[in-house]
Amino acid sequence: MEYFFEAHKLLVNAGGVKIVRGLYHEIDWNARVIGIKGFRGVGKTTFLLNFIREKYGDSRDCLYVNLNDFYFSKRRIFSFADEFYKRGGKVLVLDQIHKYPDWSNELRQCYDELPGLQLIFSSSPVLRIFEGNDNLKDIAKIYHLEGLSFREFLNYRSGSNFEIISLDDILVRHKEIVPDIIQNVRPLAYFPEYLKSGYYPYFIKNPEFYGESLLRHVNLALEIDVTYLNQIELKYLPKLRKLLQLIGAQVPFSPNVSKLSAEIETSRATVLNYLRYLKNARLINLLFENGTNGQLQKPEVVYLQNTNLLHIIAPDNINNRNQRTTFFYNQVGYQHSVKSAKLLDFKVDGQYEFVVGGKYTQTEGENCFAAADMIETGEGNTIPLWLFGFLY
Repeated sequence: MEYFFEAHKLLVNAGGVKIVRGLYHEIDWNARVIGIKGFRGVGKTTFLLNFIREKYGDSRDCLYVNLNDFYFSKRRIFSFADEFYKRGGKVLVLDQIHKYPDWSNELRQCYDELPGLQLIFSSSPVLRIFEGNDNLKDIAKIYHLEGLSFREFLNYRSGSNFEIISLDDILVRHKEIVPDIIQNVRPLAYFPEYLKSGYYPYFIKNPEFYGESLLRHVNLALEIDVTYLNQIELKYLPKLRKLLQLIGAQVPFSPNVSKLSAEIETSRATVLNYLRYLKNARLINLLFENGTNGQLQKPEVVYLQNTNLLHIIAPDNINNRNQRTTFFYNQVGYQHSVKSAKLLDFKVDGQYEFVVGGKYTQTEGENCFAAADMIETGEGNTIPLWLFGFLY
């Protein structure tokens, strides 16, 4: 136990670069069980350590442990938590919980038998916490740490402190909001860098190896998260990789499932399952028709999950149209319902329709809007595309 207290103290006192994430203020930190899901390298560990620094410092009330440690190949989580609790511990932070077998039963036992202990854990986005699992259904609050929003990236790069802006405010008050931003910083000067290498925080330490870092994490997500956590045999990994490559080469596109199944030599049902797995892994986004739940249907359009993935998976398929629509769906879809629209590109929250385009993009209608690239300020229902990066 002392070894972990010492390791915890070193990590907490190490400091380092801090990016304030919008998710921090959305979490109910008083909940007994809190889960933070996120893609590899998206910053889950840093996020947890920043929470510990801010609330507990190196107090022994709180303990951070990484379940990658070989110690937990022989020690049960409950046994460890029980000892920590008896030593006066109040908050146990368990990083990488998906690496530990029988994790949900262990957490449930901790919850039931250690009533004064708070449990905070991180996991792969693929981990099924509630699906087919009643252990944590009514006791855990689960949150997703996405990649950096354009706002978070801009704050870090420019030393600014811009606040989150709601969708309603963007739609109604964008002409009032934008001048307060551009008098301090020129967002379009940072926008191309964000689209290429600003979504994941790898750029902080090794910007020159950003592409290599992202490619490595994509491969690890396929090799471990998607296959292992979905109980897919490794012999099928080449099919998943080929499917992702085919998607990247064509996005955004309406998938021909029969053609995809022929190209990767598997069934239509398996292709639909693979698409769902890749979406859950935060590698692609699926756009469904308005009014459908998208569980078993063929998606209307497939996108990569963010623009940075375009640059390492499909560098030959990068164009303005692709980047614009991928950015819009990525940033707006985090907290809002995004479906396909009959005449325009997207329908948001069942009522607002958007066309996403270039500088001269315009639209008409009370609930129809244009998200236009390469404009600093908008007019009427034409809104700067970059401003939708301030939603979280």
